[in-house]
Amino acid sequence: MELKWMVILSTMALLLAAPVHGDEESEAKLIVKKVKGKKLCDQGWECKGFSEYCCNHTISDYFQTYQFENLFSKRNTPVAHAVGFWDYHSFITAAALYQPHGFGTTGEKLTGMKEVAAFLGHVGSKTSCGYGVATGGPLAWGLCYNKEMSPSQTYCDDDFKYTYPCTPGVSYHGRGALPIYWNYNYGKTGEALKVDLLNHPEYLENNATLAFQAAVWRWMTPVKKNLPSAHDVFVGNWKPTKNDTLAKRIPGFGTTMNALYGDQVCGKDDDESMNNMVSHYLYYLDLMGVGREEAGPHEVLNCSEQEAFDLSSARSSMSSSSSAS
Repeated sequence: MELKWMVILSTMALLLAAPVHGDEESEAKLIVKKVKGKKLCDQGWECKGFSEYCCNHTISDYFQTYQFENLFSKRNTPVAHAVGFWDYHSFITAAALYQPHGFGTTGEKLTGMKEVAAFLGHVGSKTSCGYGVATGGPLAWGLCYNKEMSPSQTYCDDDFKYTYPCTPGVSYHGRGALPIYWNYNYGKTGEALKVDLLNHPEYLENNATLAFQAAVWRWMTPVKKNLPSAHDVFVGNWKPTKNDTLAKRIPGFGTTMNALYGDQVCGKDDDESMNNMVSHYLYYLDLMGVGREEAGPHEVLNCSEQEAFDLSSARSSMSSSSSAS
C-alpha cells in the first residue's frame, strides 16, 4: 500500500512540474546580440530568430488564456457551430510565426495590445453568430464559426483556371478565422503557407492553428502590390501619401478595414459590417484592460468617409459578410 501511494505521489509531482504551453514563454531565455549597432533578440519558440521585434514584449506576456476566454466566452456553448475548435494555444502557436516580423511586438506594450485587439476584432466580427438578443450580448459570440454553413455557390472562378484551377468536387466557400473565399485566394494563401489549400481547402476547418495562421498572414500581407498591409497601417509603418490624405486615409483601425476589404465596407457612410468590426474592436480593448478610449477619434476608428483602396485587380480574400452567411 505504501509503495502504491509513493507511485501516485511521484506521478503527481511529475505532472505538476511539467510546463504547460501557456507558460513556455517564462521558460524561454532572452538572447541578445548586436549587429551593426542594432539590438536583435531571440525569445525562443514564441519569437524565434533574431529580430528587433523580439526585444519587445511577446503576445503571451500581455494576452493570456483567461483573456482569450473572456473575449470569446460563448464560442463553446452548445448552440455554437465550431465547439471545441478554437483555442488560445492555437492562436499563440500561429502568432509565434509572425511575432519576429512585428505582429503584436511592434513598439511598446500598448501598441502590441491594441494590435491584437484590432486583429481579433476583425476575426470576432467575421466568425460571430451573435445577434441583438443573444445571451451575453452580440459581441460575446466571436469564433462561433470556422466555416460558412450554407454556401450559395462553390466560389470557383474559371478566370484562374491556368494558375489556380478548381479541383473537381471542391467548394471554395468561406473558411478560417478571417474567412477565405474563391479558388485563387485559397491558392495564394496555400502557396504562402506551403500547404495545399487549393486541393484541400478543408484543412482550414480541420486545424485551428492553420486557420489562425492564414488570418495572421493576411493581416501582415498587402492584398495588392504597392498597397499597405493591415498591420502596417495600424502600427504606423505606413506613411500616407498626399493622395492618401486627400482620400482621408490615415493610420489606424479604420484603414485596416480599407486595406483588407476596400469598397466592400469603406466609403459607404454607415456600413453595418464596418460598424460591427469597430464594435468588436472596442469591446475587446475593454476586456483586455486597455480601454476603448485608447482607440482614437472617430476618423481613426472607421472608414466611412475614406476613399477605398483599389483592390479590384487583387480580389480581396474575404467577403464583407461573416462566414456564418
